[in-house]
Formats: sequence, structure tokens, C-alpha cells
Amino acid sequence: MSLASPDALEISTKQKVALATGLIGLLILILAFFNVNFPNRAVFLALSLGLITLGTVIYSRDAYLTKLEGIKNDGVWFKSISSRGVLGWGLGVVLTAFYIVLYFFEELLGAGQGANGANTGLIALFDPLSNLLSGRNASQWFVYGTLYTVAIAAFGYKFILKYRHNKYQQLRTISVIFFQLGFAYLIPEFMHVMNSDLPYYDLKSVWPLNYYLFQDYHLNEFLNAGNIGIALIIFGVVSTLVITPILTYKYGKRWYCSWVCGCGGLAETAGDSFRNLSSKKMSAWKLERWLIHAVLVFSVIMTVAVVSTFLKGHWEGDTFVKANYWLSNEVFLISIGLFLTAVFTGIMLFKRNELGKDARYGAIGYAIVILSLFVIYFTGTNEQIFFIKSDSLKSAYGFAIGSVFSGVIGTGFYPILGSRSWCRFGCPMAAILGFQQRMFSKFRITTNGGQCISCGNCSNSCEMGIDVRAYAQKGENIVRSSCVGCGVCSAVCPRGVLKLENDSMEGRINPTEILLGNDVDLMDLVNQK
Repeated sequence: MSLASPDALEISTKQKVALATGLIGLLILILAFFNVNFPNRAVFLALSLGLITLGTVIYSRDAYLTKLEGIKNDGVWFKSISSRGVLGWGLGVVLTAFYIVLYFFEELLGAGQGANGANTGLIALFDPLSNLLSGRNASQWFVYGTLYTVAIAAFGYKFILKYRHNKYQQLRTISVIFFQLGFAYLIPEFMHVMNSDLPYYDLKSVWPLNYYLFQDYHLNEFLNAGNIGIALIIFGVVSTLVITPILTYKYGKRWYCSWVCGCGGLAETAGDSFRNLSSKKMSAWKLERWLIHAVLVFSVIMTVAVVSTFLKGHWEGDTFVKANYWLSNEVFLISIGLFLTAVFTGIMLFKRNELGKDARYGAIGYAIVILSLFVIYFTGTNEQIFFIKSDSLKSAYGFAIGSVFSGVIGTGFYPILGSRSWCRFGCPMAAILGFQQRMFSKFRITTNGGQCISCGNCSNSCEMGIDVRAYAQKGENIVRSSCVGCGVCSAVCPRGVLKLENDSMEGRINPTEILLGNDVDLMDLVNQK
């Protein structure tokens, strides 16, 4: 490799100009962070975001439109930024620092630091845009949402050019840009204009990914908003229990994780350069399975506990006011227990063989949740959950899962752990959809082992840490809970070995249909087909 000089893949003059253009736009944001007072914030904000977007577009066009359509992953392990080099670690530190400031030190961004609570610094720069959309000053979350949306749109354009030979990649990238721009960014702002009592609500963010959806303060905000608030609560429940299982059954988890989800959208666009960094080790797979399902169990228990305390009532001064909702705390806990028992029993009866040894771990998780329901029923109060102050426990949950794991580690560690570390190891929504996909979905990735040349492009490009090549070499269908159906493995395959399919459940899992020696009777196999 040294003789071949792989580092000779230098950027062109136009790409250098594009980088300089984007860095100038970024410099404006940095100056705003250090409280530089721009004379016209609206103009400088538009200039900053415009230059960043323009630089990304120019760079992308020169990088990909000057070459033929096809696979573009050459040199990825020889670039410092995408191979855990100095640039990669530097970017990881910067991103991590930004998320720490965003979540825990918003005053450093200028939130309410001016006269009469006005914004200063970086947040103040975004005030004109926030006032234009919703008639209120910006918050750190509006700043984050704006930068998040710009990143998905700009790098989404780059992704479309890179995979312009593949219509599937183009369509799903357009989809994530649309859902991020419309459902996560614009619609919540317009909803505030129409009804200022409504809390921020990303309609596509489903529980348990939206872990705060059923927290007491959020439920109170919905109820105070009247009928539209109640309708949004019902929509959240229906999305979790009805819409997502049906769509996952038909299309696998890809309908959400690769076409709709904002976390996945950022990973697929801005994080595309780091997809090769996802560990394919068996140890990483084992850690993934334990960790993501532990987070799911914790999310279920916390949500049930929070809703239980909400249904008991609230304090008004020194007086406890008992709740008077149509759903009582006792009925709620019993209903959850019966629902989970029905699901667990059905799986054990009809899917026990497919679970194999994992059935034992599933039983452990079920037992922990059911035991927790009893503890919540007998010991929970409006002020305490599991003998711990409820506010403290909810804050710890939001800190550990919502902030540190999904934000600081999930995105800040893109250049270190790969672009889907949150989706792979921590997202409870991915755990639920992955379980449904593995057990009840028609989706699979079929392989034609006879065409595989073992080039490794597929495994190298899998951001979820799946050793795709190992399946392809054996001609085995890929039916993994973690697979998000992004289809990049298929897009980078030079032989057309991999194909994303929605078919019948029969024959979907085929680990024994491999022709090795005399293990398989060829005529019997052909007749079965």
C-alpha cells in the first residue's frame, strides 16, 4: 500500500475553495458563540447557513459528478477523518464538546443571558429565524434543530450524488430530508403559532424513541391544550401499538430507521463518511444485544412508572389532589401486565424455536418488567418511584439516555464508533422494531452466494456492524434485528449479490440451505423450491 501511495487522493482546487466557503460560514457561527454582535443578525445567519450549504454542494458536485456513476468508497481507510486519524479524533472532540454545551451549559450559547432575559451569543443569531417561523425567540433546541436540518439537507445532497446509480438510495434520502424538514422542524413551529399551549411534538418521533412523550409534564401540557392535545396523545399511542407493527410487518424496520427517523437521517447523510468504522466483532454484537434490550426494558419500566404516578394525582401546595381520569392507576398497571403477558405467551408458543437460547433472556426481561409493575403498584407514590424521588429518577433517565447516550455519544462519537452507535447499542425504538422485524416481518436481504467474490464492500459499508460478507458467502438470507435496511450493502456490491425483498414469511430464515459436501440433498432442495 505504501508503494501504491494511496494518500495521493488529494482534493482538487475547486474542492479546496468549497471547503474554504463552508469554513467561512462556520466561522460566523463561531464568532457568534464568542458573543460577537453582528449588525444584522438575519443577514449574517442567512450568510452563514448559505455558505455552509453552498460549500457542501460545490464540494460534492466536484467530488462525484466528475466521475462515472458507481461505487465510491475508494481511499476511505486512508483518510485521516474516516479512519480514526488525527482529523477524525479532532472532529469527535469538537462534536462531543458541542453536545455537552448544548445539553448541560446552554448559558454558554447565550440562552437568556441578555437584558430582561434576552438571548445573546449564538442563540441570539437565530432569533430572527425563530421569530419568522413561530413568533418567539430562539432556544438552544431551535438552534440545534436548525443546524440538524441543514446538515441532513446539505449532506443528503452529497449522499444522493454519491449513490446516484441507485434509485433506492436517492428516494430514501429524499424521504429523510422531507420528514426532518417538515415533521421535525417546520410543523412543530407552525403548531405553536396555531396553538401556543401545545408542547413541541415531532409527529414522527414515536415512543420509546420519544421517551418523554408520556411524562407527566408533557401529558399535562397536552391535556391543557384541549381536544387537539388529547388527539396527539391518542396518535402517540396508536403510532406505537398499531401503525409501527403493521408497517414493520410489511417492510421491516427500514420504513422508520432509514426513511423517517431523524437520528437515522443524520447518520445516513452527515455520518456516511464514518459508516466503515462500525465494529464487526462478535464481542460488539454480543454487547449490542445486551445493551439495547436493557435500555428497552428500562424505558418500559420508566414510562409505566411515570404514567402511574401521573394517574395517582398531584400536589397543590401542601394538599394532594387525587387524579380523576377515566383510566385509573390500578386499571393501567393491570392492563400493561396483561398485554405484556399476552405478547410473551404468544411468542413462546409460536416463535420459541426461532428465539433459541435468546428465549431465556427474553423471559428474564419479561420477569423484570412484571416484577417492576408489582413494585410500582405497592410502593409508588406521586413523589417516589422505587423509593427514589420521582423527579430525580426521571432526570437521571433523561440525562443518561436522552442526553449522554443518544446525543453526546451517539452523534459526537461518529468519527470514532461509526455513524449508528446510538441506533445499534442504545435506541429502544430500534430494539422494538428489530424484534418485530426478526420475528414477524416479511423483510429480508437475499443473497446469491454463487456470485459473491468476497470483496468485502458490503461488510465495510454496513453501519450496523453486520458482517454481510459472511452471509453472502454462504448464500444465507440476512434476517438480523439490527439491520435497518439502508441498502448500502446492496448498492456497493459489484456483482449484484444482495437484494432487499419483502416476501412471505415461509423460507425467510434459511441457515441450513447451504450446499456443503453431502449435507443437502440437491433434488429435495430443488423440489422444495
